[in-house]
Amino acid sequence: MIPETSPQPPAPDRAIAETLLNQGQYAAAASLLEQAIEANPDDRAAYWFLGLALLLQGQEMEAQTVWMMGLAEGEAEQIDDWMRSLQAILVAEAQHQETQQQLQQAWLIRQHLREIQPLDLENVLHLVRLACDLEEFVWDYWQDWAIETVLQEAETDSSQELLLEVLARLLHQVPQPEMAQAFAALVPRLQDPSGAANLLIQPIMRIAYTKRLPALAAMILEAFLSADERNLMLWQLLASCYHDTMDYSRAIQSSRRALEQSPTLADKALSCRALLRSVLGAGGYWDEAQVVFQEYSTWLNQLVETAPLDLDNDHVLGLIPTTFFLPYFKDDPRQTRGLHDRVMALCLANIRRIFAEPCDRYANRHQQRQQTPQKREKLRVGYISNYFCQHSVGWLARWLIKHHDADRVEVYLYFVNYKQADDFLQDQYESYATVSRHLGTDTVTIAEQIFQDDLDILVDLDSITVDITCEVMALRPAPIQVTWLGWDAAGLETIDYFIADPYVLPESAQDYYTEKIWRLPESYIAVDGFEVSVPTLRRSDLGISEDAIVFLTGQRGYKRHRDTALLQLQIIRNVPNSYLLIKGFADDESIQKFFYELADEVGVDRDRLRFLPNAPSEAVHRANLRIADVVLDTYPYNGATTTLETLWMEVPIVTWVGEQFAARNSYTMMVNVGITAGIAWSDAEYVEWGTRLGTDAQLRNEVILQLRRSKQTAPLWNGLAFAQNMEAGYRAMCDKYYHALSQ
Repeated sequence: MIPETSPQPPAPDRAIAETLLNQGQYAAAASLLEQAIEANPDDRAAYWFLGLALLLQGQEMEAQTVWMMGLAEGEAEQIDDWMRSLQAILVAEAQHQETQQQLQQAWLIRQHLREIQPLDLENVLHLVRLACDLEEFVWDYWQDWAIETVLQEAETDSSQELLLEVLARLLHQVPQPEMAQAFAALVPRLQDPSGAANLLIQPIMRIAYTKRLPALAAMILEAFLSADERNLMLWQLLASCYHDTMDYSRAIQSSRRALEQSPTLADKALSCRALLRSVLGAGGYWDEAQVVFQEYSTWLNQLVETAPLDLDNDHVLGLIPTTFFLPYFKDDPRQTRGLHDRVMALCLANIRRIFAEPCDRYANRHQQRQQTPQKREKLRVGYISNYFCQHSVGWLARWLIKHHDADRVEVYLYFVNYKQADDFLQDQYESYATVSRHLGTDTVTIAEQIFQDDLDILVDLDSITVDITCEVMALRPAPIQVTWLGWDAAGLETIDYFIADPYVLPESAQDYYTEKIWRLPESYIAVDGFEVSVPTLRRSDLGISEDAIVFLTGQRGYKRHRDTALLQLQIIRNVPNSYLLIKGFADDESIQKFFYELADEVGVDRDRLRFLPNAPSEAVHRANLRIADVVLDTYPYNGATTTLETLWMEVPIVTWVGEQFAARNSYTMMVNVGITAGIAWSDAEYVEWGTRLGTDAQLRNEVILQLRRSKQTAPLWNGLAFAQNMEAGYRAMCDKYYHALSQ
């Protein structure tokens, strides 16, 4: 046994060696430390530093041997002291290596620390953080390092700052189910889980929306809420995640929890909107949706009446899409647009307060440009969207972008929340653009990039469906701003024009639009076609004979208005040997119950209804449309992309034309392929057209033949001519802009 000795100052050789270690001269340090040990075998620190010098040279086995020699022949209490001394030296060096950005060396040291003290929670967390920073973290480490055991048996908690760093790093790793397990284990260690969740909300949203993994995001949110059930924002986001996974019962439950905890009018409006989204999305809760809609309308009206001008940006972003569901309930644009515009005016007032500096700077530059206008030979047109990918907007907008005349237009694409995913449509957009900007979700960063690009016109494709896009438009980073596609006009005074045509909006619509309606000469949309795959549906698989008449209604649960569903079932009752196929994202159980109860009310045998699963891809979905003899459109919110796909697949369609934009999409598309059969102007005409097309085979064949011929001549299928019309419109907007300045 080596006798205990009082601490002594280090020998000169060891002091010099420590200096050499700090300078990275590991071999020279090792040589001096060997001399120090030879001179004083009881100098334990010399063993620790020598092992460290060998380790940093990659001699791991040799390092461990030296440390074991230093620990030899000590009594239990001595060995514990020596181990603590060794740990302190290794921790200090690991920290030193990190400050020098030598992360691999720090990682190596901490790996050996883990072998020395496997239950050191702080060291294990440092290892996780380093592995993430080195992009070498794999979820096998979670098991290999027995992290949950360490969490259970560790005597003290690590620092809250370190825990937050580890959680943040994990959120930026390749998302896997093990991540939820990790958060369930780590979150209880947080002293302020709600505050931590607020700091980490953006990367959680990135998993939900950018990575398109809402189920995983929901599990992570559940971990935070299990530690603190009072976080309103988390309940609202959890409801959204469950909705996107089609777990509507949990989405409804989470929305109700959010509404219960909402302290302000703005919070109540946001939570009630989340509840309405969940109830409508399920597709079969129409009576409940009506009740929620009344409550939702009440909160919205009270909010705009009080007009709070101290909202934070999270509330503003939440309020931007709040009016999204108004046109799903009724076709009354004067009323719904009025409420919508008041909400947007409230949002804009708060945005101008929150982002006063960029708003003023952009306005000043636009004013300077007005004073010395310089018209470019090529227009510089920017398009901003979250959906330059396989999404309805992505499928439709690509033809305009493709057909722009490169000699006349420079196309700038602004990818909001750029999705680094395998998406061929995203790649197509990249190939069509003059300049592509891959952007995140920070409003000012996006707006500043647009401003620096010095556009002539900025075109918004998202309207209120994407809060960030809409907020960017509110800052007005471009002198002329336009909305096209999306949901409807955004209702912001910073947007100059809303693209329409002679059919999709009546002449009276200008009375209730904030933006100037810019009507193209024929159609506000045109495509060259769609990718179509091999069908996966057969009548025989559904127990339907070949001589039967098959009607199809295929829309999301949002659009399942009870009155329209009743009309569709009346058509089935009127057409002998007919069936109704029902398809779309919704809750299977509730949507079946909804249609079965309506069928009983109308007197239609339940066996004449078929509920279809969602297709594995858009291309397969289009191919499957041909199983139908007639498609029945929804009202008061028509199909848009689905209507185009139906017409492209040469299937007759019945639509009910209303007054609002959402109730006239199918109408303009049918007019622009030369079809009038199936256009109804009332509920009675809707049933009449459905019955006629179901019973008159010759009429159906005439429509099919006309749709086939239209692919050669119709404006709806001429993307190039449409692009030329849009370019002419852009030129006219610019001319009008500069002409107004000269007056």
